[in-house]
Amino acid sequence: MPNLGVVAHAADDLRIEALPEPVPAADEAVLEIAFGGVCGSDLHYWRHGAAGASVLREPMVLGHEIAGTVVVAAADGTGPAAGTRVAVHPLTPHGDGRTPWPADRPNLAPASSYLGSALHLPHTQGGFARRVALPARLLHAVPDALPLDVAALAEPAAVAWHGLERAGDVRGKRVLVIGAGPIGQLVVAVARHHGAAEVIATDLHDLPRRIAEQHGASTLPATDAAAVAELNADVVVESSGTVPGLASAIEAARRGGTVVLLGLQRAGDVPAAVATAITRELTIVGSFRFADEFDDVIAALADGSLDVSGIVTHVLPADRAIEAFGVAADASVSSKVLLDFTGE
Repeated sequence: MPNLGVVAHAADDLRIEALPEPVPAADEAVLEIAFGGVCGSDLHYWRHGAAGASVLREPMVLGHEIAGTVVVAAADGTGPAAGTRVAVHPLTPHGDGRTPWPADRPNLAPASSYLGSALHLPHTQGGFARRVALPARLLHAVPDALPLDVAALAEPAAVAWHGLERAGDVRGKRVLVIGAGPIGQLVVAVARHHGAAEVIATDLHDLPRRIAEQHGASTLPATDAAAVAELNADVVVESSGTVPGLASAIEAARRGGTVVLLGLQRAGDVPAAVATAITRELTIVGSFRFADEFDDVIAALADGSLDVSGIVTHVLPADRAIEAFGVAADASVSSKVLLDFTGE
C-alpha cells in the first residue's frame, strides 16, 4: 500500500502524494496512522499558506491530531513496543536560550516544535500519512477499550481540558462557551466531566448548537448579544477566536468571574472592553495548547466519563482529503472531520 500523505505546498495548494517510506532515527518509532483530525491550523495552511506567524516556506505534511499503531519500535529501546496502539502528543518543548519560561509548563517553551507546524525551518512535518516516523517520547499508549478514531480526539480534547482548568475548579458553576466549533464542543464535554452545574454554548450556526445540546448544554445564537450579556456566567471560555466573541465573553462574565481566552485571536491589536473587565474585577487568563493533561484525557475518553459522542460528524478516507478539508471549513454542515488512513 503506498504511503499516502496530505501535503500543503502553498495557499490553495493541498496535494495528496505518495511519500517515501519513513526511515526512523534511533529514538523514533514507525507509526501506522489510523485516524487524523482536521484542525483549524490545518485549514489555515490550506487556505492561506500560513497559520498565524507560521508561514509555509517548503512543502509540509499536515496533521497533529493523530492516533495509530506502532509497527516498528524505537531502536534505542525507548517508547512503546511494536503493536501498541497510541495517541500522539505533538509537542517537543525547546527554550531559545534567552526567554524564561516555567519548567512545569512545557507548552510555554518559546522555541518549541509541534507536528505539522511551519514555525521553524525546516518545518516540523506532521502525521497525515499512512506511515510516519515519530519520536517515541510523543507516543502515549491507549487502552484497548478506546477506539482509535476516538483516540485521535485526545489532542484537541487536551486543549479544551487545559483551557477549562485555567479557570480553576468549575464544580457547581455556570460555564459559558463562546463558539461551539470542535474545540468549543470539547470544552462543553470537559465542563460536564468536571462537574459544572450549568453549561451554555453560543454559536452562529444551528448544527453546533444542536451538538452542544446533545451534551447537556443550553444554547443561544451568538447573534443574540443582549441575551448573552445577561448570562452572568462564573466562567466564560472564549473559543471562537473572534473579536465579537471576545466582546461577548467579557460582557457575559459575572462580577468577579473568569474569562479564559482559548480561541486564538488575530495578530496585533484587538479591541476589548477593558473598562468592563476592570470594574467587574474579572480574571482574564490565556490558554495555549496543553501541558501534562494528555494521559488524564486519554483515561477519561477510555472510561467514557469524557463524552465526545457526536462531535465527529464526518469521517472521510485520506485519498479524499481535499474534500474533507472543504467540509471541515464549513461550520454549518460539520463539526470535527477525521481522515481515515486505514483504507486501501
